[in-house]
Amino acid sequence: MKVEGVKEFDAPAQVVWDVLMDPSRISQLLPGVEGFEVQDEKNWSANVKVPLGMGGLKLKFKFEKADERPIEYSKLNAKGQGVGAIVGMDTEFHLTPLDGERTSMRWVADIHVAGPIGSMGQRVFQPIVNQQVGNVLNALDGQIQQAKVSA
Repeated sequence: MKVEGVKEFDAPAQVVWDVLMDPSRISQLLPGVEGFEVQDEKNWSANVKVPLGMGGLKLKFKFEKADERPIEYSKLNAKGQGVGAIVGMDTEFHLTPLDGERTSMRWVADIHVAGPIGSMGQRVFQPIVNQQVGNVLNALDGQIQQAKVSA
């Protein structure tokens, strides 16, 4: 399942980039994070409880920065494993400065779910994914505004 969009932030591109490249900030954006650990500047992991309506699915995610061109492009790969599911997620971010104080971010996320949970199909996952993407983008905006104030 592929989801994509554009989000504008009221902050310079460097501030947006710094937040996107900070594993401790990124891990706070994910819904249901119950803990994370940074291995190095390109790799980290997080324990996540994915909200699935009637309960949650606990997954251990490993994240890897696969590619980056400061301050315009980054690719992040994530793989989560838990009982009944394997989730793969490849995300790309393209930043474009608008007027020095605003930034446009074009993003693409390609999400794959395997295992018994994956058999529920896109019809079930699409509304959940759309809701979580909205939550993540709003949380990202909050992190960016905090970083802008402290910059």
